[in-house]
Amino acid sequence: MAASVLAGLTLLVIGESHMSFPDSLMNPLYDELSKQGAQVHAIGACGANAADWVTPKPKLDCGATRDPGGQIKVMSRGTMGTEPIKNVIAKDKPDLVVLIIGDTLASYKTTPFPKVWAYQSVTALTHQIAETGAKCVWVGPAWGKANGSNINENSYGKNQVRTQLVASTLANMVAPCTYIDSTKFSKPGQWVTSDGQHFTIAGYKSWAGAIGNALGQLPASAVKGDKK
Repeated sequence: MAASVLAGLTLLVIGESHMSFPDSLMNPLYDELSKQGAQVHAIGACGANAADWVTPKPKLDCGATRDPGGQIKVMSRGTMGTEPIKNVIAKDKPDLVVLIIGDTLASYKTTPFPKVWAYQSVTALTHQIAETGAKCVWVGPAWGKANGSNINENSYGKNQVRTQLVASTLANMVAPCTYIDSTKFSKPGQWVTSDGQHFTIAGYKSWAGAIGNALGQLPASAVKGDKK
């Protein structure tokens, strides 16, 4: 088996609530990237959109972190916040920043999709990352379950039309980051959810494997930055 392009690299992985609890994307993705030989620092911040990593949000409802070689640390309500991305990068000195931020930009219950706001949020973050010399990859939203039979099945308002719109819109917004389209990893509704948006551990394991595979197949020029 050929060595992964990620072998020997330092990765900073930042996500939303999808990475903020024990049976989330956090552990399977961390393990998958570590298996490929990367040193990984992962952060999950519930409800944080792209702009919150430029102008910090000091208190979030939930979150989790996992340091290189460590276990997941779930943060209690109000103790988790975002930091300016340049500060996080200065501490970690990653070769590659992986951003799994899609659902918080989708604004599923807002009509129409706030494209200008999303563009401003995304580009503010990507410009900050680019200035550090780190490379970045942006992972878009995956399919969830739309139109649940009761409010608890989809209290987030996730729907396939908006998911597809956000996935295709992000693809044209995230440069100089490389874009990974998670809607290509499954069919709508294929991965079981608990609330329309968050998956069961089986779905998160499938998503983690797909993200890891996609990252491992990127050219070296897309993952190894010029650290400053």
